[in-house]
Amino acid sequence: MKSHKKEEYVAFQRKIMRRFCLAVFGSVCVVVVLYLVLWRRRFGDWTVRLLEYGLKIGHEEAFYLYHNYFREYKEVFFGVMILAVFVFLLGYLFRWMTRYFQEIDRGIDALLSEDTEQICLSAEMLPFERKLNAVKQELEKEKAETVNEKRRKDELVMYLAHDIRTPLTSVIGYLHLLEEDQDMSAAQRAKYVHITLEKANRLEEMVNEFFEITRMDSGQMQLSKERIDLYYMLVQLCDEVSPVLELRGNHVVLDLQEDFSICVDADKMARVFGNILKNAAAYSYPETEITIRAWEETGDVVVSFQNKGRTIPAEKLPLLFDKFYRLDSSRVSDTGGTGLGLAIAQEIILLHGGTIRAVSERETVTFLLRLPLLKNS
Repeated sequence: MKSHKKEEYVAFQRKIMRRFCLAVFGSVCVVVVLYLVLWRRRFGDWTVRLLEYGLKIGHEEAFYLYHNYFREYKEVFFGVMILAVFVFLLGYLFRWMTRYFQEIDRGIDALLSEDTEQICLSAEMLPFERKLNAVKQELEKEKAETVNEKRRKDELVMYLAHDIRTPLTSVIGYLHLLEEDQDMSAAQRAKYVHITLEKANRLEEMVNEFFEITRMDSGQMQLSKERIDLYYMLVQLCDEVSPVLELRGNHVVLDLQEDFSICVDADKMARVFGNILKNAAAYSYPETEITIRAWEETGDVVVSFQNKGRTIPAEKLPLLFDKFYRLDSSRVSDTGGTGLGLAIAQEIILLHGGTIRAVSERETVTFLLRLPLLKNS
């Protein structure tokens, strides 16, 4: 890698070296020429003639001036000329080198501009051009991520306000009824209190889901893995979800060994299985079974949740795991979903190094979870 980077600068280094060598060679040639000219009489003759024609004086007067002023200080004139030559050549080299700094300066300006075109420098500046373009691409990527992050936060706030409004309005409405109707029967009052409590609990659940997805997006979620009994976890989960299942006459069938164990974060994996099971219960046909299977496959653990329900179009299957996506918005009031359950499940599965996908065909929907078969870590 280091040798490759070194080779990238060879053309630039060679051009600088060639230009420097030419400047040194030119300086030496000029100095030699000046020396030969100054130390030969032809220079004296030329100087005398120049004084004659320039000052309009005679030959003797011109020779006198040359002999007393020019010839006596010939070494001084020679030194001044050599110095002038070197100053000129150094100035030339400086201007030539400045051109590259100007190119880099223009490249930096292009880097900071809104222009999406590639930065182009001269051929020998190719290594700098590549680096500037790489930085430009990285900056554009970070800018796009910042814009997307802001958009996601704006969407989060928008959906939060929209989804909380409905249960909150219901809670307020029922509380107003309880406050205003003092003659309400005890049975009716108990019914309204029960409904209000359900709405308030649902409101708390929604807020918790929003906080959880926000924590995931910010990378604050950490795993605490341990070996758990998968069969026992699913039995407990089915008991917890049984009230939801009974509403539509659904039931769960577990198809896995009783001693099946996996190494995961127990609380977070329970959240994954719970979200998928609730989703299956919400979109299953009434009076149908939901089958949960688990098996080992090529060093992984595969867990599947299968239910009978309307076939989901293939193009919509990947969207199921997008935040706030609902397959059927008209059923929001029935399912009570925020559209975050499967998104949260996917984030937790990915955090475990696994994958999750959905398959739907012939009125059967299957969620397949694949997790690494790891030991305690």
